[in-house]
Amino acid sequence: MTTFDHEAFWSARYRDIGDDYLFGTAPNRFLASQAASFGAGMRVLSVADGEGRNAVWLAEQGCQVTATEISPVALEKAAKLARGRNVAVDFVQEDILNWDWPQEEFDAVVGIFIQFATPAERPRQLAGMKQAVKPGGLLLLQGYTPKQLEYKTGGPSAVENLYTAEMLRAFFSDWEIVSLHEHEDTIEEGTAHIGRSALIDLVARRPL
Repeated sequence: MTTFDHEAFWSARYRDIGDDYLFGTAPNRFLASQAASFGAGMRVLSVADGEGRNAVWLAEQGCQVTATEISPVALEKAAKLARGRNVAVDFVQEDILNWDWPQEEFDAVVGIFIQFATPAERPRQLAGMKQAVKPGGLLLLQGYTPKQLEYKTGGPSAVENLYTAEMLRAFFSDWEIVSLHEHEDTIEEGTAHIGRSALIDLVARRPL
């Protein structure tokens, strides 16, 4: 069985766009809408962060940010973005599907459009994210729902990689679900996410 090479795939995508940013440099709209959840000194982990747009925004909120990304090409762009915005981010090259996740280290963990995980990989991915959150901390997740396949404006083409409310409610049944919202919106994130999109947003709190 051939293992998909995520690093080669994503590095090629980030490289092919040259000096531009595949998903833009502005933060994800859902993440930015949660600004009140972030404050100075909070430790935040942004997983599969890409070219740094979300990690840099979190650092601008005063957070101490660690950002993981599998592609060294994306990490170079992310470091450049952070320097240009005069913030410090701890960028780490990691494959989160095979990472030894931290234990209860972060006040919040953020995952924005991380649906490259297959159904077989997703439990480990989400369990790792949960593990990294301190008791009382938050996990924020945004992804696409199956209806996104009608729009084809971004995200994976495999329906099994997409989220449903039932799926996320079940996986976070042992946490407080602060909000879980399926909706449609028109987004513009670089050249990769453009147009009407079927989205789902989750904010969940780990019990004390």
